[in-house]
Amino acid sequence: MDDSQHATYDIGAEIDALRAALTAHAITLPSLGVDPLTLAARTTRPPLIALGNCNAATAHRLAEALRMAAGG
Repeated sequence: MDDSQHATYDIGAEIDALRAALTAHAITLPSLGVDPLTLAARTTRPPLIALGNCNAATAHRLAEALRMAAGG
């Protein structure tokens, strides 16, 4: 792949929106951010968003928020 095929993506707005939505449910994913490996890759695809690790209490809050959003 040559440089003309390398695209630049700014996914900061998506990360900010996800962080705000999680915060509305009292959920914090400390390592939420851009996945550095896919950011560095020379590809036409946007980088992935890394959700990161979380403790069991955060995983429980996240699962509960998703259940509520799904109507259950």
